[in-house]
Amino acid sequence: MRLNILKLAAKVSEEGKGAHIAPSLSMVEILAVLFKKIIRKQDDFILSKGHGGLAYYTALREAGIITGEQLDSFENDGGDFPGQPSKNIQNGIIFSSGSLGMGLSYGCGLALAAQKRGEDKKVYVVIGDGELNEGSNWESVMFAKQQKLGNVVAVVDYNGMQSDGKSSEIIEVDLESTFKAFGWNVTVCDGHSTEELSRAFAGLNPQLPTVVLAKTVKGKGVSFMENDNTWHHNRLNAAQHEKAIAERNGHND
Repeated sequence: MRLNILKLAAKVSEEGKGAHIAPSLSMVEILAVLFKKIIRKQDDFILSKGHGGLAYYTALREAGIITGEQLDSFENDGGDFPGQPSKNIQNGIIFSSGSLGMGLSYGCGLALAAQKRGEDKKVYVVIGDGELNEGSNWESVMFAKQQKLGNVVAVVDYNGMQSDGKSSEIIEVDLESTFKAFGWNVTVCDGHSTEELSRAFAGLNPQLPTVVLAKTVKGKGVSFMENDNTWHHNRLNAAQHEKAIAERNGHND
């Protein structure tokens, strides 16, 4: 997945456009486990941190939901795969994201509807840790606990950074204790370990909403991007692209 992300980022750079590269690289294993092992046909997936759309589209291709040709159309003018996802059921995208703090509330609504209909459905929502600065998330957290939405699974891409810098320097929150205080089932894991992620998704409580705090590295897998916020949204020049690809060659990701 990382190679495809970098190739697409290079493509749009050549076209004079930028991409959210580092926020996409941090969530590769999260999406790989969800789409390859966890999400069933009847389940829903929402990418609330829409700036990770580059990784989302790549995961849709890996899962066979969209084609390679469609993936290559990333950020084409008037295309179906803009920088941040736009709802397109045919392409497996059920939610338009980009305005942060909205995905969890939408997911809770889907989960409540499924619960009332007696449907065997889970709703997975991927959120950025910086995105949790948005107050609307916490309204949804309270609502999900009150409604006993055990079919909601929030996954936090916990890379410790956001567009303006380190999350701890902007609004510092102990997410583990905070979610526990709100009555959620909480699991903390290495967000780059497919084994730990798989165990985390297996440890759901049917009576409580679950949050998986997946600790990740922004820009994971490319040495000059890791924890460097200049790559939140940027362009790759030819030399940087070659270096990034050389680092990824030989890695099965």
